[in-house]
Amino acid sequence: MIVLLSGIGDFFNAIMTPLNAAISFVLMWCYRGWAYVTGPDNGVTWSLAIMTLTVIVRCILIPLFIRQINSARNMQLIQPKMKELQDKYGADRQKLGIETQKLMKEEGVNPMASCFPLILQMPVFFALYQVLYGAANGQAKGYFFVHNPDLVQSLTHTDLFGARLAGHFWLSDWSQFGATQICALILVIAMSALFFITQKQLMGKNMPPEALKGPMAQQQKMMLYLFPIIYLFMGMAIPVGVLIYWVTNNVWTLVQQYLLIRNNPTPGTPAYIDWEERMIRQGKDPQEIAERRRNKQKKQPTTKTTRTVGQSRTPGSTGPDASKSTTAPAAGPSGVVRQQIQRQQPTRQSRSTRTTPKKK
Repeated sequence: MIVLLSGIGDFFNAIMTPLNAAISFVLMWCYRGWAYVTGPDNGVTWSLAIMTLTVIVRCILIPLFIRQINSARNMQLIQPKMKELQDKYGADRQKLGIETQKLMKEEGVNPMASCFPLILQMPVFFALYQVLYGAANGQAKGYFFVHNPDLVQSLTHTDLFGARLAGHFWLSDWSQFGATQICALILVIAMSALFFITQKQLMGKNMPPEALKGPMAQQQKMMLYLFPIIYLFMGMAIPVGVLIYWVTNNVWTLVQQYLLIRNNPTPGTPAYIDWEERMIRQGKDPQEIAERRRNKQKKQPTTKTTRTVGQSRTPGSTGPDASKSTTAPAAGPSGVVRQQIQRQQPTRQSRSTRTTPKKK
């Protein structure tokens, strides 16, 4: 057991060492860059450096975030079909497994795809936390902090409007309560509130109604209120410098998720209905856009339909585009009526229905 734990520890250190070095390198240059503007050895410079580092890391991880969101969305979209398979083959587990794998292959869905990007992000976030936490406590983590001890000392002893970046809310002697504790408390509350708003936005706007019912939905609602409370207690022992990173990270997540939900929502959700109505007002076809996005996710080329001038798109025509004509307005999942876009074409009878006058 001891040998096994030692091997796990060596493997973990082998992964974290280059990541710690990379994070310390970026943080060092962010600090030196801001030092030319706001001056060295002050809390504003270090705070801006930490915020810049967080933004850089999150920009690098954008492709993984998009992949994670798309994978989770695709899993939501096939839930009705999976429910049908469970109702049909519920007694035959082997047949159910085969049909489920067949469905996922046809839809281009991989359950592990939503977890894998998150797994890749965890070492990066842990390295960022480790470097900041160590520097805030006077311990050099990362190659460039180890070889630049003056930076570690600067971060350890600097303060932001009287609040030490290495300090935290919890005190052994509460008679020393001051600016550090007030700043830490504000950041902890902000961190918890941002997390709550982000999850509430996701559940209220970008989840279908059926996903908000049942035992899984109840667990999600419980976690929605439980995690902010955990954050409140956990944040009491976290240094102010790390809290600045965490708040910046939560702000980025909230804004990024808002933009994604607004511009590429999950079908069958309130956000999707809002997006459809917005596209229609702009003169665009939401169904065509959604189909193109699905084909792109499946890595299949979008099929193009050729149309001959003069072909009818009226409901009574029998031409190639007759099946694509729109009729009455369609109602969305939440009861909102959406008017579909109709492209007006010159109406001409097709060859099959055209009659020629008989010669007298």
